Amino acid sequence: MQPQYQMTNQATQEMALQQNRVLRNTFMLLALTMVPTVIGALVGVQLKFSFLAGSPFLSFLLFLGIAFGFMWGIERTKDSGMGVVLLLGFTFFMGLMLSRILQVALGFNNGGSLIAMAAGGTGVIFFTLAGVATVTKKDFSFLGKFLFVGMIVVLLAAVANIFFQIPALSVTISALAVMIFSAYILYDISRIVTGGEDNYISATLAVYLDIYNVFVSLLNLLMIFSGDRD
Repeated sequence: MQPQYQMTNQATQEMALQQNRVLRNTFMLLALTMVPTVIGALVGVQLKFSFLAGSPFLSFLLFLGIAFGFMWGIERTKDSGMGVVLLLGFTFFMGLMLSRILQVALGFNNGGSLIAMAAGGTGVIFFTLAGVATVTKKDFSFLGKFLFVGMIVVLLAAVANIFFQIPALSVTISALAVMIFSAYILYDISRIVTGGEDNYISATLAVYLDIYNVFVSLLNLLMIFSGDRD
């Protein structure tokens, strides 16, 4: 019985070390992804980058195609250094795409403040929920199905609003997106802590997308309610 207990205890310790390693590497890579994102956003703002602005629906479809292509490539190469390269390339692309909403925000008199508030709010949400997941070590996997359905609903509503351009629907979509992707932060960090995700590249991609969507949605809400054009 004693050797079996020792083996079980050793396996538990090794699992805990592996989970901590994945979590640490995820946070380090997540911080690194912010560099190409910021560079991409700055380049896009300076060049007034616009992704097929004359055709929003076609632009949206092309964006999804490129984004899913990157994500497919990242998942295929997640066990090698190429996975990191593709992830950083993807975050640069996402920074370019982010530049469009930043250009709109900077068109407000208080645009810089709105961007800073959205970034600060996103940071507070991330560190709070990541802290809850890591400290409590509670399994939030039960949220997965509900969050996936919510994400699909938001995506379909966003596509519909490309055609209808209803301000109230835009507000609703952004508010729901903040809640859903904030909960996804809790869910995705929890998966790392409880051993549900053992690859730090995949984990970083998931958490990065959560943070990105929270920031964009918060910024959209701030522009709607606090934007100052005089």
